[in-house]
Amino acid sequence: LKYGARLINSFLGDNSTVSCCEILNNLIFPAHEQHHNNSFLIASVVMGQSNMAAGATIGSNHNSRANDNEVQAGRGFWPGLCTSIKHSSRFASFALLAKGNYPYELDIPFPFALINTNDSENQLEIMPAYWWMYNMYALARNTGKYQSRDKRVFKKQHIEFDSLAPDTIEEIFSAMRLLEISTAKIFLEHSGLSFDKMSDNDLYAEGKKLLTGKPEVLKDIKVYLNGLEKSGRKVIIFKPFESYNAYSEMVKYYSVKNLVKYASEHKNFSVSEMNSELTGDRISIWVNMGGQLMPEHEVDRLRADVNSGEIKSWDEIHIRYDELWSAYDFEKHKHSFASLKEICNSNEIDEKTWNTALNESINIQQKIRDRVYSSRKKDYDNPFRKATFRNEEEMNAAIGKIDDNEFIVQVRKETEEYRNKASKLMK
Repeated sequence: LKYGARLINSFLGDNSTVSCCEILNNLIFPAHEQHHNNSFLIASVVMGQSNMAAGATIGSNHNSRANDNEVQAGRGFWPGLCTSIKHSSRFASFALLAKGNYPYELDIPFPFALINTNDSENQLEIMPAYWWMYNMYALARNTGKYQSRDKRVFKKQHIEFDSLAPDTIEEIFSAMRLLEISTAKIFLEHSGLSFDKMSDNDLYAEGKKLLTGKPEVLKDIKVYLNGLEKSGRKVIIFKPFESYNAYSEMVKYYSVKNLVKYASEHKNFSVSEMNSELTGDRISIWVNMGGQLMPEHEVDRLRADVNSGEIKSWDEIHIRYDELWSAYDFEKHKHSFASLKEICNSNEIDEKTWNTALNESINIQQKIRDRVYSSRKKDYDNPFRKATFRNEEEMNAAIGKIDDNEFIVQVRKETEEYRNKASKLMK
């Protein structure tokens, strides 16, 4: 806490910095950055790896001293400059809010999304998977950045820093279902067809066919959703086709990358062994417990054991946390395997499916490398950025050449290492 920060009735997680702000009645998880005179004036839970830009006011319409309303934000919450939101609101992980005054309560289920309130058109606009498509430098840098900034001497609390983890992957699956059903309804309505007698499964299948087919079929279709904002105005979904396929890439990348790690830890790895050892239903609900991810049934068991008296002290609770963290890697591998089966629409991963997935993951890793470079290069190509320097040589002397950027060099190296690992597993 610095520069006159006020922290009242709140908990601030490890590796967090708050400057010249007021925080009242809040639970804030690790790796939170908040600067430049902004305020939390309503009870909030912010689940870490978050960044509050200057002038953000969270829950601004305080009408009593009671903390009887709440804002809930998943990991990676990032409201832009001078953003004001209304309680009660909820946001999926890695929600990026464009600068603006959001006059209505929000419930945003799309992770990695850009959210914008368009006053001139009187509509809320959401671009799902925005980070993956247009902000890859920030997303790829996210995990390593928070790990390197973790300066704890005693790392007693276990924290998942990876942006693609079981919690965000499950949010992606839910978001894909929403895109499927909403796209199917809008398309059928646009075509003059009725969907009243269709089941949700039929609508999911129709939406999936549209979103994995030819993009020009949806060219003139404007997809919108109700229920994401407490208002009568439409919520427009930008780039549903591109977003859906970006989400699919994210699930594949998460799944195969973790399974490559699993394979590297097993000397005599085989696809049949992977099918045998990692089989099981996909755990679809994960709870962020202060930075550590746990399956919901384990959180329920912990709560029940405290209630029954089987767990009697904080030390025993911490022991349970440690036990669950020890099992987390294997649970994540199982979740990755189940997620790969889901995204490949397969009950089992055979050699052919595995090799195809490996090859796709190499292509995705190379796409990440290229997008990291291009999203950073935009700063170098910006004529307004160049305008403050006498010439390009002076700019490079001040901010460094893009090809010397430490993170870009690191991603190129990681891409080559991953390509070698994955290629060795292909048969």
